[in-house]
Amino acid sequence: MKSMAKHENYKELIWVLAKTDLKLRYHGSVLGYLWAILKPLMMFAVLNFVFSSLFNPGGANGKIYSLQLFVSLVMFNFFSEGTMAGMLSLLSKAQLVTKIYVPRWTIILASTVNSAMVFLLNLIIVVFFFAIKGFLPSAQAILTFFLFSIATYTVILSFSFLTAPLYVKFRDLSMIWEVLLTVLFYATPVFYSLEMLPPNVQKLLLLNPIAFIIHFNKKSLISDQFALPWQYATFSTIVIIGFIVSLMAYKKFISEVAEKI
Repeated sequence: MKSMAKHENYKELIWVLAKTDLKLRYHGSVLGYLWAILKPLMMFAVLNFVFSSLFNPGGANGKIYSLQLFVSLVMFNFFSEGTMAGMLSLLSKAQLVTKIYVPRWTIILASTVNSAMVFLLNLIIVVFFFAIKGFLPSAQAILTFFLFSIATYTVILSFSFLTAPLYVKFRDLSMIWEVLLTVLFYATPVFYSLEMLPPNVQKLLLLNPIAFIIHFNKKSLISDQFALPWQYATFSTIVIIGFIVSLMAYKKFISEVAEKI
């Protein structure tokens, strides 16, 4: 019973921290929570205007390209914002870490839940976007999108548990990650098709879980095409190993956090 009560307290703590982060994020802005929706929409408007005529111009192809682009942007923004929030979580909650006892993992988890809440808000616009385009994905494609969303969150958690304790000691990590996110954005088939690249480059890029997710998200939702079983197996193995390694690193470095802040 005590264990169950303890877990319930942790759930409540994570939820309160996540809601607080979400409120603080948009506090003082005129548009408030609308920014959670406007950011990907503005990025989509610019990229769609610039690239639609280059990659898939006009007619039905233009409609398909815009759907693929918007879904990819929403997913990549989830990854980008989630990993950055997770990395900064312990330092941004320094008072909780140093002055009262709060399990460190709850702080990290709450920051990623906050990003997941923003992602869910964006999904409302994704559904609306598909509706106005008159495009309905298959049930298997929708299930695949749901599973890929969980996989993306798992990757975010892995990155956060690995880097949050390290960032307390190495503050340059945030700058390095900002640069790497830019590199990842262009190395991930967000605004272009993976088939445009040579086969050997395609295989290399698909080893990146986010590139794999975004590529096959587009394929499944728009064209009802899915990865092969061995590709899913390789992808799952990489994600699971990454998560296990991140937990091991977290246990190793977390004890030094309080004295380094």
